Amino acid sequence: MTLEPSSITQRAISADFYTTSYRIVGKVMVPNTGLMGLINDPTSSTMEVVDAHLARVPMPSKLVDHYEVVRLVKAQVFAVALSRREDMGPQALARGGYVRMNEYPVRIATPIYELLGTLEWAGRFDFSAILTEGSRDFVPLYAARLTAVLIPALKVDSPALLFNRRQMDLLALNSQRIEE
Repeated sequence: MTLEPSSITQRAISADFYTTSYRIVGKVMVPNTGLMGLINDPTSSTMEVVDAHLARVPMPSKLVDHYEVVRLVKAQVFAVALSRREDMGPQALARGGYVRMNEYPVRIATPIYELLGTLEWAGRFDFSAILTEGSRDFVPLYAARLTAVLIPALKVDSPALLFNRRQMDLLALNSQRIEE
């Protein structure tokens, strides 16, 4: 696969993909709906990352291999970090519509990664709605920090990050944190 124009308007964006074992840094072709539209597209369970650099999670800065194209199973992706919030896609799509959003500073844990950041959600906080509402599996988190649970040296700061809600173990509101 090359980054050549297709019949659908697409553009290449850079992103870091985090799976159980690997950090994949590369470019992905996204439609005008941005990464949100691509990764939450229910008609495809896979995606392609071009010019992909692979590193194992325990050594995230040590390059393991470099491929022209790597194909990912979306359900196995824990998180995707972006260098620009705009690459997420149109605000209406990222937010789920044109509604007033509330910001909730949160801590999210998956079996492999811990995420800190701001979750934007319409209305009052409702954990069950976050887990089940809508058809999108990947939810945006802003001003995010990703840390590997067993490898605390792996820290990634990102203005925008998508996390896989199907991989989530827990979500805690920072406003409910008890100071000891």
